[in-house]
Amino acid sequence: MTSTTSFSSRSHSRPKCFLICILLVSLPFLLFLLFEKQKRVTKTIEMDLKPRPRPRPTWFDVIAKGLNNKKKIKVGLVNIDAREDGRVYEQLDSLHPQVESVFVEFDHVDGNLKWEEIFPTWIDEDRKWGEPKCPNIPMPKLESFEDLNVVVAKVPCGEKKGVRDVFGLQVNLVVANLAVRSGWVEKMESNHRNVYVVFVGSCGPMEEIFRCEDLLTHEQQHWLYKPDLWTLKHQSLMPLGSCQIAPHYAKTGKEAWRNLFGEAKLAYVSVLHSSEAYVCGAIALAQSILQANTTFDLLLLVDKSIAPQSITALKAAGWKIQRIKRILSPFAEKDAYNQWNYSKLRLWQLTSYDKIIFVDSDLLLFDNLDHLFAYPQLSAAPNEEVLFNSGLMVIEPSQCMFQNMMNKIFKVRSYNGGDQGFLNEIFTWWHRLPTKVNMLKCFHGEDGKREVPDDVSGIHYLGLKPWMCYRDYDCNWDRHDHHIFASDSAHKKWWQVYDAMPKELQSYCGLTQKMNDRIVKWRRIARNSSFSDHHWKIKVEDPRRGDYHSD
Repeated sequence: MTSTTSFSSRSHSRPKCFLICILLVSLPFLLFLLFEKQKRVTKTIEMDLKPRPRPRPTWFDVIAKGLNNKKKIKVGLVNIDAREDGRVYEQLDSLHPQVESVFVEFDHVDGNLKWEEIFPTWIDEDRKWGEPKCPNIPMPKLESFEDLNVVVAKVPCGEKKGVRDVFGLQVNLVVANLAVRSGWVEKMESNHRNVYVVFVGSCGPMEEIFRCEDLLTHEQQHWLYKPDLWTLKHQSLMPLGSCQIAPHYAKTGKEAWRNLFGEAKLAYVSVLHSSEAYVCGAIALAQSILQANTTFDLLLLVDKSIAPQSITALKAAGWKIQRIKRILSPFAEKDAYNQWNYSKLRLWQLTSYDKIIFVDSDLLLFDNLDHLFAYPQLSAAPNEEVLFNSGLMVIEPSQCMFQNMMNKIFKVRSYNGGDQGFLNEIFTWWHRLPTKVNMLKCFHGEDGKREVPDDVSGIHYLGLKPWMCYRDYDCNWDRHDHHIFASDSAHKKWWQVYDAMPKELQSYCGLTQKMNDRIVKWRRIARNSSFSDHHWKIKVEDPRRGDYHSD
């Protein structure tokens, strides 16, 4: 009994001894693992406590080089919040002491202010009730920021922010004014201080204010500009919207505005495409510009539809000719009148000129408009609501701007399918020229006289064109849906320009059989309908009826 018990005890003690041995052998290894883990934890804590180098903004090296690595670079921050835009602020802070950052304080525009209030349909252009005023869009105290080397800004954007955002416009104008104030050196116009502009975030600047020619680098989250201060000052002198007429730059002297140009290359430009229907209009336009005694070039862009014989006449009328390839309007209906109106975008490719005044070939000018060359892009007369009329525009040609627009023609939808709708989405911030330089021949009242003002400088002949009618009266009277375009007064002024043309050019404004048949048809309809204006009763004596041209 005793021996059995002893054997059993020895049997149970063996596993215990084995486990103890295993533990004794493993203990150093376990201690080693614990020690190594503690070392890693300690090292991690030390690394966390050690200040990490903050990344430099990628655009800064370009600026530093342009400023000759100045020991002190002053940066103004516009619409940058240290809490919301911490990364931007940290990057700039990492450049201390070379960079000093200052927040530019300004009152935000009233959140209830609508775009329509700074781009109104109508303003008192004649100042009968006093000087027109723009809504208040606050600017910072610019005199406090005259020594900035860089302006860094964030443009507001988001799902609710569209291209016509008043606060977005304010931020862009604040940046423009700061750059001009810091860089402009009076009496040193050819040697301004270098001032750089950086836009950060997902939304970039307004291309109407910051030109693509001045863009140095663009990555996903920043746009770096070295703006041409002369051009930017032009923009900063403009009213905050089209709530006022664009101011004249000439303060003294009859033609002091010419001093703005120096050796600038300038031209009046028009476009013909798709057919020869407007050849007569282009001839008359050239004659009207020359009769107003301009000294600048007249350039006409034409596509392959304009025949050699017409080219000869257009040259004789005063145009220089440049051939172009027309551009399809992607949202126009097939065979519509505006199907190829995007050809007007070719204007921005005329980079041999510094600035041009574009004029549609169904316009006539009755005054010298050379002073409009003093205005910046894009200056135009109003059309309706917040829109300008693209029939007469001051444009600054730019190949990169042309390419930008071409990249957008399938993305930006034109409200009317043509160039005017497209350009109004590209240039939402535009400068108002007086209505009298591009008076739209469109009358909504019942006044049968439809007189144009004596001081009108340019008439835009909407509806049926004068050369497509008898000279005896405006044939827009013959069609009820065209009555709004009818005006004997405007019609008469077109034919006065025609009468001053050389006889050999008048022949290009003749009637075709097709044109005459159309007029006869609608005169008969007007007579049968007994239209109250009674133009259908007028005895026609237009000599062109006896000398039809082939269609």
